[in-house]
Amino acid sequence: MTSSAASLVPVNTTLGILLTALLLLAAAVASWCHLDPHPYKNRAQELLVAGFRAAVQLALVSMVIAWAVESMAGLLVFLVVMFTVAVRTAGRRITSNHTWWLTAAPIAAGVVPVVAALLLTGLVPLQGIALIPVTGILIGGALTVTVLAGRRALDELTQRRGEVDAAMALGLSDRDARMEILRPAASDALLPGLDQTRTVGLVTLPGAFVGMLLGGAGPVLAGAVQLFVLIALMAVQAIAVAVTLELVARHRLHRPAWDARTSAPRKARRFSKAQAPGRKPE
Repeated sequence: MTSSAASLVPVNTTLGILLTALLLLAAAVASWCHLDPHPYKNRAQELLVAGFRAAVQLALVSMVIAWAVESMAGLLVFLVVMFTVAVRTAGRRITSNHTWWLTAAPIAAGVVPVVAALLLTGLVPLQGIALIPVTGILIGGALTVTVLAGRRALDELTQRRGEVDAAMALGLSDRDARMEILRPAASDALLPGLDQTRTVGLVTLPGAFVGMLLGGAGPVLAGAVQLFVLIALMAVQAIAVAVTLELVARHRLHRPAWDARTSAPRKARRFSKAQAPGRKPE
């Protein structure tokens, strides 16, 4: 580790203790404030598991990254694993039925053309040391907006089903009626990336910029790389949101009927009915 990087975050026992304390704090706040979205969801537990998984995954990646950046086979395997995990994560966040795998479409539609353009123009060389971090950033951005757009769109569709029926009664097709209802809500998925780009350098100094500076690059080069990352991300995310909306509007990506009505599993629904005021237990 270079002296500048070591001065930023020294890897020692103090760092481990602090990370553990922060993770426990996040879980404690989630538990104390009841931040669970449903009775069957435990956000505090999810935070603890996510933190533990992140530590294990980064440890594993640090051991295999040297092979991935030096070998073309390793590079391809690494990229496929990243994409597969992103699809699985996004799909399961949006729906519990068999349509979850369709989230591969918005993620690929956003990432593949941008990465191909970068390779064809020579801006990013076909080398693991450059391609893995760039592709990882783009896949991560596509994953985030796909989840946000998909969940918001399906939630909106459930809550405003009557408006969809009314639009169809006025002559709109099923797809167009759904799109009129879904588009405004799902487009909010672009706001985090949009705000990050608007405030870069004023509110935050993103990772690519700081990493370039710590690596010895000049401020101008670091700023150019960060600008490229932010604009590429906006392109990827816009495409991902558009494709996700189309899948939901065409009823390709959807939730099970019982999940669409209640956003809770059958077991949770039976429990809530049994515990309803004035209702005898079944």
